[in-house]
Amino acid sequence: MTVSPQGLAADDRNVPAARLRTLPVASALALALAAGLAFIYAPEDADQGLLQKIFYLHVPMAIVALCGFIAGGAFAIQHLRTRDRVWDLRSYIAIHLSLILGVGVLLTGSIWARAAWGHWWVWDEPTLVSFLVVFLLFACYQPLRFSIEDPGRQARYAAVFAVTAAAFVPINFAAVRMAQGYVHPRVLTATGGNMTGQMRVAFYAGLLAMVLLYVTLFRLEMAAKRDAARLRRVRRELAAAEDDAPRPGRTWSPAAADAEGVV
Repeated sequence: MTVSPQGLAADDRNVPAARLRTLPVASALALALAAGLAFIYAPEDADQGLLQKIFYLHVPMAIVALCGFIAGGAFAIQHLRTRDRVWDLRSYIAIHLSLILGVGVLLTGSIWARAAWGHWWVWDEPTLVSFLVVFLLFACYQPLRFSIEDPGRQARYAAVFAVTAAAFVPINFAAVRMAQGYVHPRVLTATGGNMTGQMRVAFYAGLLAMVLLYVTLFRLEMAAKRDAARLRRVRRELAAAEDDAPRPGRTWSPAAADAEGVV
């Protein structure tokens, strides 16, 4: 027994295989180029030296993680509008990947802070604390989601939480930008902060590479979960077909079916 393509929803169709092959290659090349620009092309910082190179990983990762949280909220809004479970899946994957990147942001930030400031963490620095708050807020997403067994209620409650948490991200970002006391460098400014032209090139290359990596992982996980859902559907249909198939030595009648609980 097979499932025909016509029997699948339009959103269940796989991303073209060629695209899934191209994206990882493009991401790998972009990451290699960004690393080369960061370590070879961009000059060393006058104060921090080689250690400052972690900036080209830490900051793009933080930006992409925060944008991923916002994307998860936007996908959740679409789910609440349409009740289409595909949007719920996209929201889940976007938040899931951003949480993974968030762990990387906190680790690289702590390493950089230890070397630059002599402390693993500085609690009076608004940028650090605000990112931690956002990360911990979204870390509650999966425990909340998987504490609900009913799929429909699970998707709705998770979507409401994702929208609420995502709305906090730009508000938090604006509050941090208006903070007067901070020691964390500002990168996204009209002048590029204290970065030279070569540093800006390396930074934007790293940002592009991180965006490509995020999109690649998103596409791959989306395709994997769709394939898993399709496999479960085929197994259910096969099991149903086996239950309905006549068995040797067995005669069917409505009374017998009622007795066996089939009807």
